[in-house]
Amino acid sequence: MNKRPTPKNSILQIENYVPGRKKAGKGIRSIKLSANESPIGVSKKAVKAYKKMANNLASYPDGSAKKLRKILAKINNIETDNIVIGAGSDELLHLLAQIYLTEKDQAIMNEFGFLLYPIITKGIGAEIKFAKAKDYRANIDNILAQVNERTKIIFLDNPNNPSGTYLNKEELERLHAGLRPDILLIIDSAYAEYVSAKDYEAGIELVRKSENVVMVRTFSKIGLAALRLGWLYAPSHIVEVLNKFRTPFNVNMAAQAAGIATLKDKNFMQKLVAHNKKWRNWLTKELNSNKLRVLPSETNFVLVLFAEQDGLSAKRAEEKLLKNGLVVRNVENYGLPNALRISISSEEAMLKTAKVLKEFAENDDV
Repeated sequence: MNKRPTPKNSILQIENYVPGRKKAGKGIRSIKLSANESPIGVSKKAVKAYKKMANNLASYPDGSAKKLRKILAKINNIETDNIVIGAGSDELLHLLAQIYLTEKDQAIMNEFGFLLYPIITKGIGAEIKFAKAKDYRANIDNILAQVNERTKIIFLDNPNNPSGTYLNKEELERLHAGLRPDILLIIDSAYAEYVSAKDYEAGIELVRKSENVVMVRTFSKIGLAALRLGWLYAPSHIVEVLNKFRTPFNVNMAAQAAGIATLKDKNFMQKLVAHNKKWRNWLTKELNSNKLRVLPSETNFVLVLFAEQDGLSAKRAEEKLLKNGLVVRNVENYGLPNALRISISSEEAMLKTAKVLKEFAENDDV
């Protein structure tokens, strides 16, 4: 009998993460609106800093990413020593799960939360529980109702991917107040830079006054998706353990340099946020109708719901968009079979998307 190494059964139960489609089809000029990348590209200063690193490829990067941590601390008015840098926020989320979950434990997430959370939970062998959302928003009462003696982590992406909805500061505090001190609340604020709601709080205040809250952030949405760069803010006891466990040189030199340059480029950041807000609001207003519903979004994308009573189909709408070179995100694997997620992009892309979808809603044959 042939034998070979076998993985843990819990690993085999994982459903692969499927990224958004990149191209519309052969011979069609594609506009990618499927990955929630920066709507205006990358800072020129970040590109310059990245290229400069080519002369230092033989050297190891700063394992503590101190310069990057210092500028993050200054911008966010937080403590440098309470920041950990990761190879994307994905790495940091993986590390937290490995450190704080065992096979006997349970994690809880929103019904429509980021699909990475089940992957890293099941990879440990722990159980993932889904809390029902209410009108596509995370529901605090339903999250707390799932908590039991085995619960060790709450994953909350705020704002949410793929709905774009958010919980405000008071709601976050109520969720935290309902948790035992030994339950880790992980607030994934990947889209914080794009939030314009006045009652939003990314998680910094909760981390500062708590021992069981971590805020996770990313550079992927602000121009550096290719470099895999993320960070978190956490209490000292969590930072200490993360630094014990993470690999010594987990973030490359070019990513650190580009991250610093992006943060220093205030004009780019202001332009990025302003462009996104303008076209997010425009697209929402342009598409909202009795046949298409666009959820209010605080991110760099919108979620479009198709009126099933009118026989509209997200699948047919996606096909129509693809024929016109517009590549959006099918979110059926999120449990949303009649919705499409559309990233905010250039003026050209937004005008074309609105035109195609409005024509589809008016003329689609059932």
